[in-house]
Amino acid sequence: MHRSQIVLVMAALLFIQLEARADDPKLNVLFIISDDLTSRALSCYGNTVCRTPNIDRLAARGTRFTQAYCQGTYCGPSRASLMSGYYPHATGVQGYASPRAAIGDRATWTQHFKNGGYYTARVSKIFHMGVPGGIEDGSHGADDELSWTERFNSQGPEWKAAGVGETLENNPDGSKPVMGGNTFVVVAAEGDDDVHSDGKTAAKAVQLIMDHQHEPFFLAIGFVRPHVPFVSPKSYHAAFNPESMVLPEKYPGDWDDIPKPGINYKTSKNMRMDLAKQKKAIAGYYAAVTYMDAQVGKILDALETAKLTEKTIIIFTSDHGYHLGEHDFWAKVSLLDESSQVPLIIAVPGKQPAVSESLVELLDLYPTTARLCGLDVPSRLQGKDISPILDAPLHQVRETAFSTAGITKGLLLRESRWAFIQYGEDARGGIELYDTVNDPKQFNNLANLPSQIETVNRFKVKLSEKLAAVRNNDLRSKYERAR
Repeated sequence: MHRSQIVLVMAALLFIQLEARADDPKLNVLFIISDDLTSRALSCYGNTVCRTPNIDRLAARGTRFTQAYCQGTYCGPSRASLMSGYYPHATGVQGYASPRAAIGDRATWTQHFKNGGYYTARVSKIFHMGVPGGIEDGSHGADDELSWTERFNSQGPEWKAAGVGETLENNPDGSKPVMGGNTFVVVAAEGDDDVHSDGKTAAKAVQLIMDHQHEPFFLAIGFVRPHVPFVSPKSYHAAFNPESMVLPEKYPGDWDDIPKPGINYKTSKNMRMDLAKQKKAIAGYYAAVTYMDAQVGKILDALETAKLTEKTIIIFTSDHGYHLGEHDFWAKVSLLDESSQVPLIIAVPGKQPAVSESLVELLDLYPTTARLCGLDVPSRLQGKDISPILDAPLHQVRETAFSTAGITKGLLLRESRWAFIQYGEDARGGIELYDTVNDPKQFNNLANLPSQIETVNRFKVKLSEKLAAVRNNDLRSKYERAR
């Protein structure tokens, strides 16, 4: 064949490839994030009391991660981190503010998709939003308007809902009425799902799927349950008799080897919750989880109805974990696994279902979805592309996961075997070291044993190097100046 003919054939083939690529529809992204959800409350993670059939069916077709970690163990810094693509120590956002002041004109996760031609919408809480206050008001909270084509809030009655309620926290004699704020309150509410915030969120998500099914979309759906108050329609409470709830193992002297900063801010002791109230808290939490799971089901059904399941990357996770009485701790902030580890399920069209024990971070979602959807992956991002794990679940992308409970409080480096927690960058607040293979419930702090000196010193060096790498930019100083 003459050289000119070869050139023409090659040009024709290239044109055909480009034309085919242009005709290929972009994958959609459906990102669902729950609030204050421990993976231990999900049946696909082994819970035999709290049944979550809709999250389970997503896990059955996706990759379920058993060692996924948040970057901040309370709402504000975790959400700012996963949406901005930076660790909290890089931006300085350790509170409840938007990361926009720190990142300037850099694109957030969904803004990157918006810039790439996607319709992007937020329904309810993605960046930080006060619960219950922001939900009662229907306000935007610390949201970032530039991240969205459209945004929607889901106002609800929260603790004021009609029904049977009880304040569990600091109410030993039962005399306090149901109260608002970040308080352990259970309400078996009157009315159906759509009376409450998460029901409204699911309904709006279903509508958006139908309205935008013919264009590439990134829908970010934020459910507020099971965050306190534990409010859900009374039908979801029927399965959970408080007297039948089994509390986590109580270990005598459990706190004796935990440094003072490691004693969580909410405990059975300082909340004055006796065993009966602790069981009521678990029952109310489980009811809220099953209510949230039912809303997830409505969204998955809508995708199937629109025939978009095989065109959509679906992600389910939480902003952090949650203590339900383990170590007599409750709620979040702690750096133990109950609080720092999160449920994470990623279902991608064409990928086989799997379970992965690989260490991953919520920070990895931004670069991973960008890669899967054919968008460029900004080199500035501090997360890693974990898409190879979706084809090979034994593949390792990370040696460690890094999480914090505030710049001045606690730092976690988590390896597959070891959990190393240091309070203060100089360790003056103390250290915890757990062998999670031999001590999966993290009862025995090994940090002060002579036999573990080398392990502790190795982690100290590794943590110092991690902090130096994380701060290798000027974002934090920009944020502090902007404040």
